[in-house]
Amino acid sequence: MFKLISILLRGRAHDAEQAFADRHAVPLLAQQIRDAAQAIQSARRSVAVAIAQNEQEKAQHQTIVSRIADLETRACAALDKGNEGLAREAAEAIAFLEAERDASVAAQAQFTTSIGKLKGIVRSAEARLQELQRGERLARATEEAQKLDVVVAGPGLATLDEAEETLARLRLRQSQNELTAAALKDMESATRPAGIIEKLANAGCGAPLASSADDVLVRLKSRITPAA
Repeated sequence: MFKLISILLRGRAHDAEQAFADRHAVPLLAQQIRDAAQAIQSARRSVAVAIAQNEQEKAQHQTIVSRIADLETRACAALDKGNEGLAREAAEAIAFLEAERDASVAAQAQFTTSIGKLKGIVRSAEARLQELQRGERLARATEEAQKLDVVVAGPGLATLDEAEETLARLRLRQSQNELTAAALKDMESATRPAGIIEKLANAGCGAPLASSADDVLVRLKSRITPAA
């Protein structure tokens, strides 16, 4: 019995944990992505350190090779002078440096292999991180859209309906106001003498109130053309 209760409690705890994770999936994903980005940044620094160490090893190797060549030249000179003891000391130093040179070559090969592997791991991780970041943006957009669907499907739908009705009434009132203003203007023009005169002039009854382009052109021609 106790075993069954223990299993049930663990099952409920797992369900509660899973439900909590589901409710907070987007912020949880965002934090996981930030953690992954920090890990990738650390990996980049490790690659940079390995490259720097390899460059130092290359420089050290070049120094060793130069010293070996210099010692060989000096050892040969000592032998030419018959100073075999000094030549032997040089030979011992050369043997030590050659061992250092070989160790440096091995270290460089190891560095090169490790750097290549690390670069591959970082590139793969960066690609996965970019995909996760795109997925997070899509998940956030989807979540916001789903929230909007809930709002629209619930009380928000009634609000939208009311807003559309308000807009329709506003447009109707504005249209009525414009028609009323136009009618008032026509009525005012009809009752004012100036308005009646304007209507008659526009209808061609009597002299026009304003000169047309043709009238101006005729007047200008009369100025430059002498009367017959």
